[in-house]
Amino acid sequence: MMKAFKAMSREELLSLRDSLQAEYEKTKAFGLSLNMSRGKPAPDQLELSMPMLQMAGTPDCVTADDGTDCRNYGKVDGIAEAKRLMAGMIGVKPEQCIVGGNASLNLMYDQLMRAEMFGLLGSTPWKDLPEVKFLCPVPGYDRHFRILEKLGIRMINVPMGEDGPDMDMVEKLAAEDAAVKGIICVPKFSNPTGAVYSDETVRRMANLHPAAPDFRIFWDNAYVVHYLYPENQPQILNILEECEKAGNPDMVYEFASTSKVTFPGAGISVFASSAANVEEFKTRMGVQTIGYDKLNMLRHARFLKDEKTLAAHMMKHAALIRPKFEAVDEIFTRELGGLGIGEWTRPLGGYFISFTAPTGCAKKIVALCKEAGVTLTGAGAAFPYGEDPDDSNIRIAPTYPSLPELKQAAELFTLVVKLVSAEKALA
Repeated sequence: MMKAFKAMSREELLSLRDSLQAEYEKTKAFGLSLNMSRGKPAPDQLELSMPMLQMAGTPDCVTADDGTDCRNYGKVDGIAEAKRLMAGMIGVKPEQCIVGGNASLNLMYDQLMRAEMFGLLGSTPWKDLPEVKFLCPVPGYDRHFRILEKLGIRMINVPMGEDGPDMDMVEKLAAEDAAVKGIICVPKFSNPTGAVYSDETVRRMANLHPAAPDFRIFWDNAYVVHYLYPENQPQILNILEECEKAGNPDMVYEFASTSKVTFPGAGISVFASSAANVEEFKTRMGVQTIGYDKLNMLRHARFLKDEKTLAAHMMKHAALIRPKFEAVDEIFTRELGGLGIGEWTRPLGGYFISFTAPTGCAKKIVALCKEAGVTLTGAGAAFPYGEDPDDSNIRIAPTYPSLPELKQAAELFTLVVKLVSAEKALA
């Protein structure tokens, strides 16, 4: 067994580095070409939902239960069946929901734009304010950060733990600065750490006393049903209920979608909130669109049916991707365990593994992996402005490659981690 790097002499490190470099050059010659930069479902996962497409054009997928012809205009906020399906998925009431197109990210973007242009429930439009700030748990979801950056919203890093963001910091920053208009987060199987917000975290979030009356929690519940283990399915409190109990019913916007449940490019999404927020959302979107694809909503409602059917469908997904998460963990443990040069998460759900390399090494590791044919998410992507202050976080997305390809990629990754770590130790 290899000794921990900090216990090696300089001579041992030089010898190790040279042997690792030779192994790396040999691996480069294999001509690998694997892209693990995004959390995409694999083709065999997409096949699980193909029967839904056979419903297109059948009598079952034209007319909604209330008689609505889904081929025509109407129902700007979504058909009742789709509201029931999505409400059951995230644990809210159908009347709290608006059903949209394939991307919940689109709904989030739209709502931020409405805040910028029109304000929220009568508040000053954000575009008319000297500065707007958002709290961003880190490491976090890169696409959230890209939206905020493009809108000129200043992002403030809040460290993430196993139970969620540092709530002492969240409470302090929200309470002392009216320019802080919100927090954007993934509360369950967080991207990329896999953290699940504790009951205490959810309650403290719901009981915030922000200085800004238009402070909003953007609750991106993207992985709410994405469990890896049938016997271990952690739950989180209902944020809408907790906000209502706390006297803050309008403070939260919840989002989710079927992007990784059925088809990422052809799913349905949901916005859920208080009655006042839903009414405002519907009024604004009524100018933007006559309605989203109701035929697709009806197909999803007929195919996924109810919570029991949805749960069974998600266990089929889990059976396909669980071996991939376990393979990465096995290889990382075998190759890096006890060396003191890396830590990684072992999530119970979601789509990512978060790897922490030695400080100052992430960019080099990602670059060398790409040079050898394995493309990873860019180092720093999980932080606002793409700037990881420690240059240590790397997001691993294991779902899309086949299992043999993934094992090759994981072996290369651990080789590169050891090589870069040896070079750092020698420097």
